[in-house]
Amino acid sequence: MNNQRLVILLLLIAYIFSPSLFNWIINPEGAWYRPYIVWILVIVIAFVIQLRRKKYQDLD
Repeated sequence: MNNQRLVILLLLIAYIFSPSLFNWIINPEGAWYRPYIVWILVIVIAFVIQLRRKKYQDLD
């Protein structure tokens, strides 16, 4: 149940900040690696959630 709250909170934050984030990513004067930063963050967050989930499953 706790993971569901975290995912809902992350989705809400992403929804609120998505226009600003999208403009930051596609800004032609910005660095070429900006979209990759966002994807790395998504992968790291998913990895951490999976580690926590496995940790709690091993305890049961």
